[in-house]
Amino acid sequence: MKREGLTWLADNPFYTKRFAWLVGRRCRSATIKDVARELQLNWDTVKELEKQYMREQLRRVGTPAPRVIGIDEISIGPGHTYRIVVSDLLRRRPIWFGGKDNSEESMDLFYQEWGVKKTRGIYLAVMDMWKPFRTVTLKHVPSASILFDKFHVVSHLGAALDTVRKSEYARLTGPGRQFIKGQKYTLLSNHANLTLTGRRSLAKLLQANRRLNTAYLLKESFGQLWSYESEAWARRFFENWKQALKWQRLKPYEKFARMIERHWDGIAAYCQPRNKVPLGFVEGFNNRIRVLQRRAYGLRDEEYLRLKILTCMLPEI
Repeated sequence: MKREGLTWLADNPFYTKRFAWLVGRRCRSATIKDVARELQLNWDTVKELEKQYMREQLRRVGTPAPRVIGIDEISIGPGHTYRIVVSDLLRRRPIWFGGKDNSEESMDLFYQEWGVKKTRGIYLAVMDMWKPFRTVTLKHVPSASILFDKFHVVSHLGAALDTVRKSEYARLTGPGRQFIKGQKYTLLSNHANLTLTGRRSLAKLLQANRRLNTAYLLKESFGQLWSYESEAWARRFFENWKQALKWQRLKPYEKFARMIERHWDGIAAYCQPRNKVPLGFVEGFNNRIRVLQRRAYGLRDEEYLRLKILTCMLPEI
């Protein structure tokens, strides 16, 4: 007795691949529950059909060798439960999701799974200032340059500014406090992104508090560091920026400056023309992952989460 294999059937023989692709396309913009209600299917059936769709997406794009990678961790549960995501920044898509945490052992799994042949062409790795990522990358690809993500660096500066704001609020009494209260995000936002109301509140705050005015101006000017094409000029700018901290009594900023000193090579690497890659992709991609998790109220099936992350930037079938 022989059984004929039909190429147009999905893994679930009750449905065709064409129908599975329809389910997969719908699930890119809607939840499994909504698609199941719309198509009058069981929730588990929709999920399995979407998984088949996403696996087919990955099969069609293959596993090209990356040249510029972005490394970051995402939280997938309460506490310190992390997984590592590696992206191909030139192709603008994630290529690996895995590990058990954000340790060296977990980062090592990427290079082991991808293999020497695929990873030896990497010339630039963009990451935050987490030491295990840098250590493992240089172990497997010694010739690669390390570039620290601008958004992670600036987030440390934003935290320093917020510390100054809190100390000023605790120091002042009476009417002076009213200009500081509730202005955290006004101070941390880029001036160009503020509304008219926000700009007026910021102007009043900076006029009323000289120390916060100095801290805010230093924060805004620091972004100029990534505009230089010469490391020497970038270093000169940073030395002048540090010089401006003298006699300002901004201890959080001094701590931030010492951190930049320790990680200078990974920041100055952006001055090289070949290293000017779109750094905003990593941060934008992290926001997309958070939207996926929030839309599903948390994803308990880690394999399903892996497929969703790896295919969220791929074209539809």
